[in-house]
Amino acid sequence: MTMTKEDAKKRMQEIADRLNEASRAYYQTAVEIIPNIEYDALYDELLDLEKEFGILIDDSPSQSVGYEIISDLPKEEHEVRMLSLDKTKSKDELAAFLGDHEGLLAWKLDGITIVLTYDNGKLSKAVTRGNGDVGEVVTANARYFDNLPEEIEYKGHLILRGEAVITYSDFEKINASIPDADSKYKNARNLCSGSIRQLDPTVTKGRHVRFYAFSLIGAEDVDFRNSFKYQMEWLVDQGFQVADYKMVTPENIKETVDWYAREIMTYDIPSDGLVLGFEDVAYGESLGVTAKFPRNALAFKWADETKETTLREIEWSASRTGLINPIAVFDPLELEGTTVSRASVHNISTMQELKLGIGDRITVYKSNMIIPQIKDNLTQSDNIYIPEECPVCGSITLIREDKGVVTLFCPNPDCLAKHVKRLALFVSRDALDIDGLSEATIEKLIGRGVITDYGDLFRLKEYKAMVVDMEGFGEKSFDNLVASIEAAKRTTPERLLYGLGVPGIGTANARLIARACQNNWAKIQSLTKEELVAIDGIGDVMADDYVRFFRITKNRETIEDLLGFLDLDQTETARDDYFNGLTFVITGSLNNYTNREQLAAEIEQAGGSVAGSVSGNTSYLINNDVSSGSAKNRKAAELGIPVIDEETVMKWMKDKAVTE
Repeated sequence: MTMTKEDAKKRMQEIADRLNEASRAYYQTAVEIIPNIEYDALYDELLDLEKEFGILIDDSPSQSVGYEIISDLPKEEHEVRMLSLDKTKSKDELAAFLGDHEGLLAWKLDGITIVLTYDNGKLSKAVTRGNGDVGEVVTANARYFDNLPEEIEYKGHLILRGEAVITYSDFEKINASIPDADSKYKNARNLCSGSIRQLDPTVTKGRHVRFYAFSLIGAEDVDFRNSFKYQMEWLVDQGFQVADYKMVTPENIKETVDWYAREIMTYDIPSDGLVLGFEDVAYGESLGVTAKFPRNALAFKWADETKETTLREIEWSASRTGLINPIAVFDPLELEGTTVSRASVHNISTMQELKLGIGDRITVYKSNMIIPQIKDNLTQSDNIYIPEECPVCGSITLIREDKGVVTLFCPNPDCLAKHVKRLALFVSRDALDIDGLSEATIEKLIGRGVITDYGDLFRLKEYKAMVVDMEGFGEKSFDNLVASIEAAKRTTPERLLYGLGVPGIGTANARLIARACQNNWAKIQSLTKEELVAIDGIGDVMADDYVRFFRITKNRETIEDLLGFLDLDQTETARDDYFNGLTFVITGSLNNYTNREQLAAEIEQAGGSVAGSVSGNTSYLINNDVSSGSAKNRKAAELGIPVIDEETVMKWMKDKAVTE
């Protein structure tokens, strides 16, 4: 049956929704929700449909280079947009791309892409790739990378790109130091991502992150002889390590790919393929770019090793968000040098598309040689029973469909898995800050009936005999945990408010609300909607959720129990007023503060307020690059809002006066 244009458009939208959801999960949370092989197949189908019917839907992944960044780190626009690379798994296509030219073939490292800027021989800025246009500023963390030069010989304006990674050997050492098996990190890339995005740079220091340059974006007044190889050699001379590469020609490129394929088995740095670039830089640049890809380079992805086995069971794993995910359990087999017997099936949609059944013959591979996935089902008996009860709490499950993706969900708000998430937030660094309570440990304590709610944490010492008997615990671990809990009793209203997990209330809003209430907890928990929306930054939806949260009887009882243990410092911090009535927006990297939160806190201490975007209400935009062409600078110029640098606002705070 011939597909109509309308059918094609509908199918393209289904594919786009699926791919966009998967990409958002991967880039924002480092979670892979559909197999890599399925992603590639859907993406190729989308490209074929776009070409055949000449249709391009608005949110097509073929036109996007990234996704919105969600974190508390400062954000900044890249000077040069970062595009993705087109890819192939065919050596013939790779050779055809090279043509009769010379090229550099290098490892495609599997970490976090970072853009570094050096000025006057010193690191001035480090920004993650982000969505290709805007990344997260991680300068303070980058200074703790193991192999990054603090100072280089070149004193001009240098921009380079590279990959931040944690080696397999360092990853294994870090995991070996964690006694609780459930608390160990899943893979090196996720650990690297979390290490780079730490708000506390000292955490990064202990993770042994390394940086490997793979391209030079610009260096003023340097003749690079139109040579990609010379660029890499120049970077090495400056003290940088570069991604290992080999020169290739039409005659040896396939042979060189085979060499890399053998080396990957023992290579200590995570890699998910190779990258081919032209040695003739001018030629490569002359090829231009597409909406998504530069034409001067091509990624080569490994063809995954696939083996056949028998599906024995589907386990249903309840997550901390309420989702219940299917896990395939199959006869053990060896892939890429390790034995595997389990693979995530991600959701009901994937399970049904594969038509899985117990006893089916399935093929399994490791996505990018790392994550076990089911490639195909050879039998397709389609006999899996979807549980009607949550495997954790026994509640009746719900089947939900969102944009074509069908999932199983536990609606019980008291489900153990959800308790874990609530308690993990409560003990986190920005809340009560209790060391020694990982999610895995919390889950064990809940499972043994030791804790069911926040207040139970402060009764933990009553269960010493039971806790020290738990795997991974002992007398010393227990004593350290109790000491941390005792120290956490002395806290502030804004930390408590954040830790309670009120919908929409992060650290910044918790601070705003606490200050608006002069740190009075009784006032904080009894705010009306009208009082909330009067606070700059609190909208109608957030206010409704906030009021609803504190009206729930169970929440009020939980808080009352908790307050019996806490020593809340409700002292109103004395504030100056020389910024009274002024609203600041902070953008770009900072030189004297670890993050924007620190500067924002000082501005608010002086009576000012800090907003996230430039508007007619903005008094000043703070940007150390006052002449940049960033979106916020352009918006400020349109509205006639002064742009000041960090030193200016620091001087005002020192003088306790605004002087222009």
